Order: sequence, then structure tokens, then C-alpha cells
Amino acid sequence: MLSEFTPLLIVLISLAVIFDFINGFHDTANAVATVISTRVLHPTIAIVMAAVLNFVGAMAGTEVAKTVGSGIVGEAVPLMAISAALLGAILWNLFTWYYGIPSSSSHALIGSLLGAGIASLGIHTVHWNVLWGKVVLPLFFSPVVGFIVALWLMRLLIRMFAAMPPGKVGPIFRHTQVVSAAFMVFSHGSNDAQKTMGIITLGLVSAGILPTFHVPTWVIAVSALAMAAGTLAGGRRIIHTMGTRLAHLEPIHGFAAETSAGAVIQVASHLGLPLSTTHVISSSILGVGAARRMTAVRWEVVKSMVSAWMLTIPVTAALGFAAASLAKALFPNAG
Repeated sequence: MLSEFTPLLIVLISLAVIFDFINGFHDTANAVATVISTRVLHPTIAIVMAAVLNFVGAMAGTEVAKTVGSGIVGEAVPLMAISAALLGAILWNLFTWYYGIPSSSSHALIGSLLGAGIASLGIHTVHWNVLWGKVVLPLFFSPVVGFIVALWLMRLLIRMFAAMPPGKVGPIFRHTQVVSAAFMVFSHGSNDAQKTMGIITLGLVSAGILPTFHVPTWVIAVSALAMAAGTLAGGRRIIHTMGTRLAHLEPIHGFAAETSAGAVIQVASHLGLPLSTTHVISSSILGVGAARRMTAVRWEVVKSMVSAWMLTIPVTAALGFAAASLAKALFPNAG
């Protein structure tokens, strides 16, 4: 089988691993920002926990991988175009990481793949019904769901513990928040690492190595390891934005935000929705802040985040289109 791996396919897999690694340190904040900002866990311990449970979560299924790899564009996308899509997503992730913007790695990859697919095969290659139903609608509704679930869970917790002295409430949630953070990290791995699995498998199908779309075990393992390694590299710029700039958090707030976000992401993973974990945990933190009072949320930061969310797919689609068009012009005979 190794003899069938052309240099272009090896480049594609390498870019996919790089993207997954960057996704790991870019999105570490999604899972551990709250548990760090509430000082329940030391940053190093939280990031190591995130790496381990991201790996475990990544091994939990392949429904999202099928959506990304075979549902958005046709399976005949050339290897050069897929590589161009990965390059566009990597550039956007590095840009947003450098400036501490919690944008979506998922939508960066999907946008780049969309643009590269159109540049290579035309607009007819896009499965618009899947794109609309499994990407665009969740893009708009997942933050709303995360916000509402966190808002009502926080209100419920406030009522349940209203009569208890704050000195007793804090220690309870300092322990339970470790569990909720672990749940959030596992959920993150179960959704985010699958995007890379889908892209690598798409490349294997396009290269003729796989007759039909199914994710090999070695692809699952490589994707899980790459994300875990990236998670260990951290993501402290975005941790600062997520954990301190959206709203002031105590352990009870962190527990509510992580539990809400983890539950929403788990449902999405089972449905094969390539959800943005960034969108969900961000909106959950906002919901927790709003449960106390609307002024507890720093809305100027929210405005900049929403702008990044709205720009991600259009910008990365343009990057993917440009990269694939350039590659097509420079290497017309490449696969």
C-alpha cells in the first residue's frame, strides 16, 4: 500500500497533519480556558488533560469525518485542490491565532475546501443541500443553542444553591468543574479531529487507494495524535480572550458553560455535524454571563468575535479558490 502513496498524496497528508496540529493549539482554549481562568486547574495540568482527552475523543467515531470528506464536495476533487484547501485553512488559523481571535478551525477548513473544489471542478461539485443543512444552519443555530442551554442551566444552579453560603458553593464546583472540563475536552476531540480524518480519507479516495469512502484505523490514529500534540503546544493567546475577556467566571460559571457546550457538541458529533467548538463554548460563556446580568458580558469583545465568525467561510473560500487556481496554473498536469 505504501508504494501507492505518490509525493503529492504525501504532501496532502502532511498538510492535513499540520492543520490538525494547529487546530489542536488553536482550539485548546475552547476546552480549558474556563477551568484555567477560574483557577481550578494550573494551565499546564489543564493542557495535558486536554491533550489526553482530545485523543480519546477523536477515537470515538467518524460521522463528522464522513460529512467533511464526502458530503460537502464530490469525491473526485484532485489532490492538488485538497492540498490547496488545507493550505488556505492553515493560513487563516495562523492569522487568527496570532491576533488571539477565537475563530472556527472547522469552518476555515470547510470554506477552503469549498473554494478549492469550485476552482478545480466548478460550482456543480458542491453538495449544496449538505452544505446548507449540516454546515450553514448549524453555523447560525449552534451559538444560539449554546447560549440558551448555558443561560438556563446557570439560572437553575443559582436557584438550587441560592440558600448556600458562597464559601461552600465554591469548593463544590471547584471539583465538579474538573469533570465538566474533561467532558468538554472529550467532546471537542470527538468533533474537531474528525475533520482531518475526513480530508485525509478524501485524498485516499481521490488517489484511488480506497475504492469507497471509509476512514481507515491508521487515519483515525494519526489525526488523534496530531491534535493531541497540538493541544500540548497550548493556545494561551486565545485562552486569555475566552477565559477572561468575555465575562468574569467563577467555578460554578465554568461548570455551567463547559457542561452546556460539551452536551451540544456531543449531539452534533452523533449527527455528523462539523460544529464549531469555538462558537459553542463562546456562546455558552456568554449565556452564563447573561444569566447574572446582561452587563456582565463584554459585548465589544463579542462584536469582534462575531465578525470573525461571519468572515471565516467567505475568506477561507476565497483563499482556497485562489490557492487551487494558482496550483492549477502552475502545475496543470498534477493530480
